[in-house]
Amino acid sequence: MTRIINVQPIMLRSTQYIALLAFMLSALFVSQYNAYAGEKMTYWIDVRTQEEFAGGNVKGSVLIPYEVITDHIASVTSDKTADIRVYCRSGRRSEVAKEALTAMGYTNVTNEGGYEEIISR
Repeated sequence: MTRIINVQPIMLRSTQYIALLAFMLSALFVSQYNAYAGEKMTYWIDVRTQEEFAGGNVKGSVLIPYEVITDHIASVTSDKTADIRVYCRSGRRSEVAKEALTAMGYTNVTNEGGYEEIISR
């Protein structure tokens, strides 16, 4: 007897496609070449939503929503000693992201707090 499995395609909302595309593009432009020779690279990671990121972000930052940061951090850096700065709107989600990265063995993660606070410095 032949068994037929009906596979339904996964349908994403247009905002999910945009978020995925923004993540892939932002990861593409973050590289070790952004640091001067001999300097350690600092990675800025925005852990907010795509909509928040589109409304303004730290120059050079990468969008990785806090819920999926453990799944996607390796696309930014696998260096467990890298200087990683995470931020969100208020600092709560970035603290969750920081704790998740620390649990993965990343040793130099800083919660920079909220976006508005960062740009006002």
